Amino acid sequence: MKKFLFDLFPLILFFAAFKLADSMYVATAVAIAASVAQFVWLKATKKTIEATHWINLTVIVLFGGATLVLQNDAFIKWKPTVLYWIFAAILLAGKWFFGRNLLQKVMGTQIELPPSVWDKMNYSWSAFFIASGALNLYVAFSGQFTESQWVNFKVFGLMALLLVFVVAQSIWLSRHIKDTSEPS
Repeated sequence: MKKFLFDLFPLILFFAAFKLADSMYVATAVAIAASVAQFVWLKATKKTIEATHWINLTVIVLFGGATLVLQNDAFIKWKPTVLYWIFAAILLAGKWFFGRNLLQKVMGTQIELPPSVWDKMNYSWSAFFIASGALNLYVAFSGQFTESQWVNFKVFGLMALLLVFVVAQSIWLSRHIKDTSEPS
């Protein structure tokens, strides 16, 4: 839970800064600063810096930086989509071009599944990331939602979708996990 909250730290500060300052630019600057501080803290304490940390830092600095330099909030609104589509691309490229299921590589020591189930899980996560990225673009740019509604969606809507997906995925996986316990 600490790791989960730690990873959410920049997002939480982005939300708080937006609500307090009512400014996408202030919120973006706070999110960049929080992400950089988080990264510096990981380095200083010699904690493991995961690939997702590098990707998140790069995307927030690039898209957040473009938002601030060009004074155009479209860049920060693209950030969740780009991040999700990068994750989908990594999962799909790992499978299609390198013949490796990266989810299995990461989680394979924790659960044992048949290869076909690992492949379905890889594709379902990829589809989730692609769909979530597309939904973010709709909320951000369709003209149907205010900036404040997009911020709420970014923080709470995408998180709720992720939670629902993880629960559904867990229920689906429970049917496929091999029971390695000994009969009594």
